[in-house]
Amino acid sequence: MKWKAVIIDDERNNIENLSLLLQEYCPAIQVAGSAINAMEGRKVITDLLPDIVFLDIQMPEESGFDLLRSLDNIDFEVIFVTAFDTYGIQAVKFSAVDYLLKPVNIEELKKAVNKTAARLQVKRENENVRNLLQYIKQPAPAGDHKLALPGARETRFVFVKDILYCKSDNTYTTFFLLNKEKIIVSKSIREYEELLYPYGIIRTHQSYLVNKHFIESFKKEEEGYLLLCDKTVIPISRLKKEFVKKELQL
Repeated sequence: MKWKAVIIDDERNNIENLSLLLQEYCPAIQVAGSAINAMEGRKVITDLLPDIVFLDIQMPEESGFDLLRSLDNIDFEVIFVTAFDTYGIQAVKFSAVDYLLKPVNIEELKKAVNKTAARLQVKRENENVRNLLQYIKQPAPAGDHKLALPGARETRFVFVKDILYCKSDNTYTTFFLLNKEKIIVSKSIREYEELLYPYGIIRTHQSYLVNKHFIESFKKEEEGYLLLCDKTVIPISRLKKEFVKKELQL
């Protein structure tokens, strides 16, 4: 599993060195961005939504602590990086937060990353459980149910009502959302057919599931096809034609 990280440090060579160490010794960490001060750090955190922030404590104008205090929501893990064993480290130790001293020791880096990844994994599993409990609490089909879509790097939770259609590619399924986002899942479309049917998402073809709420028209040419609200054309197989007509009350 990959975890997205950003590095915030006022010295670019420190950012480059840490990036190289992470690439070589911590392959589960993907460095998605960096910043050289607190102002840039706030933007990169907001834009990239990282899982982990490697944060220098002592920076000009605003420290790493100042940066954290300025954020409305901290939903990422922090590994502090500092060249000083005294500056703020007592508070960091007292709070049981991971930190690294510069120059970064490889073994200490791997240990900190492994501990942080373990916490992230628990957090993700807890999110899966929360989604389960929400579903159990409201067992009837409802538009505000979220579907967990496990990907290579992360599990996404999407509102079922936002699914436009799904397309199969062998053992993979691509979810096309209303906001034009695409999410690829390494599961066959068959696994979602029965699961999503109560929400009005129906099988029209061996390769397609379609949300009935977004069908604009039924075209009768040849076997027939569907035109969705975003003008996507969805085929209808010969075997599914009568089923689709029944579902659409045609």
